[in-house]
Amino acid sequence: MKIPPVKGMRDFYPADMAVRNWMIDGWKRISLRNGFEEYDGPIFEYLKMFQIKSGGEIVEQLFSLKDRGGRELAIRPEITPTLARMINQQISSLPRPIKWFSVPRLCRAERPQRGRLREFFQWNVDIIGVDDVLADAETIFCALDYLQEVGLTPNDIVVKISSRKMLAAILESIGIPQGELEPLYAVLDKRSRLPQEAFEEILAKQVGDENKRNKIMKLMAVESIEQISSLLELSKTAQESVDELGRLFELLDIMGVGDYCVFDIGIVRGLAYYTGIVYEIYDKGSELRAIGGGGRYDDLLKQFGGPDIPATGFGIGDCILGILLEEKGLVKKQLPIRQPDYFVATTDKQLFQKAIEIMTKLRRAGLAANFDYKSTNLSKQLKQASAQKAQKCIIIGEEFNNNQLVVKDMATGEQKLVDINKFFAELKPQSK
Repeated sequence: MKIPPVKGMRDFYPADMAVRNWMIDGWKRISLRNGFEEYDGPIFEYLKMFQIKSGGEIVEQLFSLKDRGGRELAIRPEITPTLARMINQQISSLPRPIKWFSVPRLCRAERPQRGRLREFFQWNVDIIGVDDVLADAETIFCALDYLQEVGLTPNDIVVKISSRKMLAAILESIGIPQGELEPLYAVLDKRSRLPQEAFEEILAKQVGDENKRNKIMKLMAVESIEQISSLLELSKTAQESVDELGRLFELLDIMGVGDYCVFDIGIVRGLAYYTGIVYEIYDKGSELRAIGGGGRYDDLLKQFGGPDIPATGFGIGDCILGILLEEKGLVKKQLPIRQPDYFVATTDKQLFQKAIEIMTKLRRAGLAANFDYKSTNLSKQLKQASAQKAQKCIIIGEEFNNNQLVVKDMATGEQKLVDINKFFAELKPQSK
């Protein structure tokens, strides 16, 4: 009986692993050059950790279990709570700002569909300890630094930016009590994914007052930061948030990524812990789910029993990003070619042991080397070398008795006879 993989999970065959490694290696390289340090945590955490952050309903959205001691655990659906826990444990000894990144394997009890699986990899980048919009700009730049490097242009993707703090201040001035903001955010977050009539219907259920509802509809229809000031008389907090957004866009222009970024008041982000700047990254046609998103979460460490420290960060998953890069034809042409430095062949089966010795010395020298297990005729071995895209082929023949090897350049077909000792003395690992 053939056993299939669990629904919503993936098998990574070598070709799939090549894509996954290419993507993750890029995430790590970009993170490091932007000044972030890598961390990771356990695959299991106490269930209550995710309940603190997202409430009791999170239990239905993750894989939870009890260990042999009856303790309630969960396979991590995200890593931000782990980040908060780890930083709180060593907060007094960590130099600030804390700039960390991680590429965890995550699991969520999702209904599998295109771009949304039960198991995925996510690039997380966070800055802890900086109460300045410059940190938000830096994380957005880091995300775009990678997306630019893999070939995505402003014609392909857009970063939609807003402010939860600004929205809260304006909604309170409209007359929405603070205690009703969180359920209203959940409604507003669905606006772009619902038909207008359906959105208005659920908004009416949340906000019964028609006058307030009309003001909210007008607010959600604004297309620029400037329109907000002309539409409403802003409170001090709201005006400060508008000014903060303006400075963010100025910084993104200075960093050279402003043409990727737009203001969109409809970006609310459904998670309750966001407190300020929020953003989501989409394909330009909005045909796919969000590639990634993030924002400021200044209260999270405090919620986990730590000090009141500002924080901001983002997450980008591999599923949607992988689909977009494939559709744009950007994956195959950038994948590193699996290419042995040398293929070791023989003209006679009697020399097979010598081939193993030479192959071992090449590998010990830091070079990728292959050979033919069956030690077939030379013609077939050369075909293997060509099929594997080996750069050079070492041919061990009768010349070996004179301490010599034949080295063939597989690209040009040029062959030359070299002294074995001199060959290994001058051998250098190939640059990758």
